[in-house]
Amino acid sequence: MLSPEQATDRAADLVARARKAGADAADAVYSASASEGIQVRLGKLEDVERSEGEHMGLRVFIGQRSASIGSSDLSTAALDELAERAVAMAQSAPEDRFAGLAPQELLTHAPFLDFDLHDPADPGPAALRAAAEEAEDAARSVAGVTNSDGASASAGFSVFALATSHGFAGGYRGSSHSISASVVAGEGAEKQRDGNWRHTRHRADLPSAAQIGALAGERAVARLRPGKLRSGPMPVVFDPRVSSGIVGHLISAMSGNAIARRSSFLLDKRDAQLFDPAIRIFEDPHTLRGTRSRPFDGEGLPTRGRTLVEDGRITGWLMDSASARQLGEVPTGHAARGGGGAPSVSVGNVHLAAGSLSFEELIADIAEGVLVTELIGQGVNGVTGDYSRGASGFRIVNGAIAGPVAEFTVAGNLLAMFARITPANDLEWHRPINAPSLRIEGMTVAGD
Repeated sequence: MLSPEQATDRAADLVARARKAGADAADAVYSASASEGIQVRLGKLEDVERSEGEHMGLRVFIGQRSASIGSSDLSTAALDELAERAVAMAQSAPEDRFAGLAPQELLTHAPFLDFDLHDPADPGPAALRAAAEEAEDAARSVAGVTNSDGASASAGFSVFALATSHGFAGGYRGSSHSISASVVAGEGAEKQRDGNWRHTRHRADLPSAAQIGALAGERAVARLRPGKLRSGPMPVVFDPRVSSGIVGHLISAMSGNAIARRSSFLLDKRDAQLFDPAIRIFEDPHTLRGTRSRPFDGEGLPTRGRTLVEDGRITGWLMDSASARQLGEVPTGHAARGGGGAPSVSVGNVHLAAGSLSFEELIADIAEGVLVTELIGQGVNGVTGDYSRGASGFRIVNGAIAGPVAEFTVAGNLLAMFARITPANDLEWHRPINAPSLRIEGMTVAGD
């Protein structure tokens, strides 16, 4: 795998080839990854997976026409052909007055901040297998667990680089480590499945494999013999396992691309009181070892921490350069790049601030409600904000958890849901988007 410096040179070389082929402007991204994973089931090795790959993406501009193309063949001849094909495609593309590279005066430059995203230690297959076995053993040792879907451990490394024809060049490396376990509890028609999974940049930041596995087993056993919920309006509490999805829907709706296309339920809501004034949502792409940390965005603009929701109001849209031009604003450093194509919008290390109530205090006055621990399906309309998801979890009766429930639906509208959110103080910090338990009043539950 190339070093970040070598990857940056490779991206800059492709930009030079595009200019030579006739592009007025261009940018190129280089991405490479290598990963190894071990899966065990019932104490036996089930799968060993090793993958490596390199990819380059090229975007060229001819006037206000543009085209994007990518390739995993990085030979000299292939890159020359890539540049020539991209220019030919751009010459035939329709004009787009919002297309173009990021404003040159806004670019960031080396040296870039180091967020300790790369763990150089490679655990190797023996250590990965031992971790997977330990996680599964811990899960299977929980009373009531009767079978296993398996456990896995993996480690991976990546390099990303970006170069543009107007003065940006930079790259960085990262690593990833994960352990997961999934087990079955109960017998016959009473079986229930659940699991646990953790992912970090550094292996030392993972909980022990035994902790991960034990929680997987406990979750599966807790779901045994689920009951049914009655239908009707009631308070719904979203567990931290799923509450981050509520914040994710907000972020998607804040995308400048969605606003520019007028396909967001937040249209005309920029200055509206969406949440209780106590609700705050923050983004910090500079978190040390953060899973979504990065020193620059996919267009070479600096990333920075910012408040996304303050005093219950959103603070603005999340924009790449094209959507910013369309909206008459300034890009916000949220562009993300994959292997090819135009930038999309992405955030880094977001959290909804914890409230002052413990989980027990959050549910203490609920006479009848439900704690949701799993959501099923994709029933969210990003244009209207209508929300309807299949779910499972636990009944709340007279302020206490009263047993598992399954096969019900929770529904509402995201704007109404935002206005009724009350957060607990049990914020967890290991996901790309983090949120505590969230209580939302008056949702519609469709159960028995």
